Formats: sequence, structure tokens, C-alpha cells
Amino acid sequence: MDADVSESAGPPDDSDDSAAGGTGSRSEDGSGASAAGHRHHWLRWTALGASFVVLVAAGVGWWLYRKLDGNIRTDTSAAAELKVYERERPASVVRDAENILLIGSDSRAGDNRKYGRDDGGSQRSDTTILLHLAADRKSVTAMSLPRDLMVWIPVCHRADGTATKKQFAQFNWAFEFGGTACTIRTVEKMTGVRIDHHMVVDFNGFKDIVDAVDGVEVCLKKPVDDADAHLKLPAGRQTLNGEQALGYVRARKSIGNGSDTERMDRQQQFLGALVNKVQSDGVLLNPTRLYPVLDAATKALTTDAGLDSLKDLYELVRGMRDVPTDKVQFLTVPRQPYAANRNRDELVQPDANRLFKRLRDDDPVAVVPADRLKHDDEKNNGKNNAAADTPDASGPTPTPTYSGNNAAADLCKQ
Repeated sequence: MDADVSESAGPPDDSDDSAAGGTGSRSEDGSGASAAGHRHHWLRWTALGASFVVLVAAGVGWWLYRKLDGNIRTDTSAAAELKVYERERPASVVRDAENILLIGSDSRAGDNRKYGRDDGGSQRSDTTILLHLAADRKSVTAMSLPRDLMVWIPVCHRADGTATKKQFAQFNWAFEFGGTACTIRTVEKMTGVRIDHHMVVDFNGFKDIVDAVDGVEVCLKKPVDDADAHLKLPAGRQTLNGEQALGYVRARKSIGNGSDTERMDRQQQFLGALVNKVQSDGVLLNPTRLYPVLDAATKALTTDAGLDSLKDLYELVRGMRDVPTDKVQFLTVPRQPYAANRNRDELVQPDANRLFKRLRDDDPVAVVPADRLKHDDEKNNGKNNAAADTPDASGPTPTPTYSGNNAAADLCKQ
């Protein structure tokens, strides 16, 4: 019996061993399966989380895009007016070159009332710049047109549908008579340059753009205290915020010689400093810095239908962002005091027409500061370098030089 018991109490057989082993294997396999399950669970939630983040980011991106896109106002009335006079307009000469008319509105209505008398919301173009983008996008030329320049303004239609008569008057009246379309037609008739697009910026929009880039640096030789321009600044190097910048570019009596000519030069220098600030700080490549600038700029703009979307503006900026700052040039159309009224301007010919032709033909121009140009003129026995574009048998046609600045210039060192 003991033997039987001993036999029955002997070591387990293979099936028991298998069972025991099987039990152990299930425990180990169960732990592995559990770990794999946790991994799969974690990966699944990570994928879901990542997908959610992507969707949220895409949603936010789309919302921001729509917001910026919706900020831009479209000027449809200008296109309708220009279409009526299409046969009178000059043709484009060089493919891929673009000419954009930038208009700074001086309306005193609404939020702009504090800058002067509100005469029922009427407005004139306080600043007008013809921006020429070279076809190869290797240079940009910004030509200022004086507001007091005496020009022929064509027949234009007012907002109420009535027509004005053709008249010889100061340039900024065109904007008051017939808005953007009248200004464009006046510029085209004067220059022969086809205007491809236009942008109108008001006072508050300009301020917001300057604030969005955290101010722009300027240098003042003397302190400024100008109640009319809402400007009080010490002498020396300093960074202007939007409100100060607006006063700085608008001041006429407290900075320099008080002339509109000096004010235009100052506006050009400030715009050059603004361009330099945007490029040097990498704003165009930094989304967190770019968005406030885009928000301010798009809110400030009224454009034609060809530039009234964020995509259109992006394509425009993308084409300009690689232009070296020393090739972003600012100048004023050659002009002199008007013979019949010294408080007005008239074109200097043939210099003005030579400049207009170079812009039409996408030919290069060069700019140097006014004092340097004057020195060069004196060395050349008073010959105006702006007229130096006549072929010479001794060499190639020289690039004419005009008084101006480029965006690379450090105004504090001039």
C-alpha cells in the first residue's frame, strides 16, 4: 500500500509538468500581453492626441487666416471707374514688373478727427508713392509725388455720380475729386506708367503697423515740440511708437526747414527704416512676430481686387522679401517751386520724363543723399546727374542718379 501510495505520490507526469509549465507560461505571456496592450493603448492615445493638436492647430490657423483675410477692404468703385477709361490708360511695357500706387489718406473723419478739422469726411492724399517692383525682383523703387505738385487732373466722377471738369490743379485734389480712380488716372497721364494695383492706408493704420514692429528708430538733430503734430521729442537717437511716428512723418513746421519737400524726404527715410526693421528682425520668417504686423497691415489697407486677399499680399511680399535693403530705394520726382505760386511745385523737365521712362521700361536708377548729389553736381560744373542718361561713345549708358535714400542707410550716421 505504501508502494502504491509512493507510486501515486511520485513526481508528476509529463501532463502535469505541462500543466504546471503551461500555468507558468500563461502568467508570463499574460504579463507580456498586458505590457503590449498598454503600449498599444498609449500609442493609440498619443496618435489621437496628436491628431487633435493638428486639428486644433489647423482650425486656429484657418481662423487666423480668415480673420486676416477679412480685415482687408476692397475698393470696387475704382475698378469700375478705371474700366470706363480703359482705352485712355497706358499699356504695360515690361512683363512681370509691377507698379503699385500707395496712397496715405488724410481724412479727418472718425478716429482721425484729432489730427485736424473734420470737413464732412472729405479727404485728400496726404502722401502718394509710386512703388515700382523690378521684373527680376532684385530692386524696388519708391517715387514720391508731392501733394502740392501742379498737374492736369482729368474728368473724374465723384461718389454721387457727378463729374468734375478737366483742370490744372494741385495733385492731392484728385483724391478729393474722385478718390483712388481719379488719382490713378492723374498719375498715369502724368507719367505714362500703368498702375497695376493700389493700396490706401489711413492714419490709424500707419500707427498700428509701427506699433506692431515695436517701434522704429530715428535720429533727431534738435528737440521737437509741435502741438499741431502731437509731437514732443528730445534730440538724438530714439525709437518712435506709432503715435510719435505719425507726428514725425506729418510734421511740417517744427522739423527741418518746414517745407513739404523736407517732409517727403523724412517720410521716405522713415519708410526705409521701417523696411529695415522688418527685415533685420526676421519678422517675415517669425510667425509670432509676423501675425501682429499682418493684423495691423490688413486692417489698415483698402486695396483693389487683385490684392484684397492674404494670399495675394503674401505673394507680393514673398517676391520682395529677398530684395537687399540697399536696393529698396526712395526718391522724389524732380520738381521745383511753381513759377506762378512759390507755395506749389512743378515738374523739372526733361528730368521728370526721363525718370518716368526708366520706370516704364524697368531700367535701373540710383539714389544718393541730397548733400552728396549737390557736391557731385558742383564737381561736374553744375550738370544734373539725373540728366546723365545720354549715351556716350566712350562707354555704356550710365545709370542716372537722383536725390534719395535706401533702406540700408543708417540715418543717424548721415
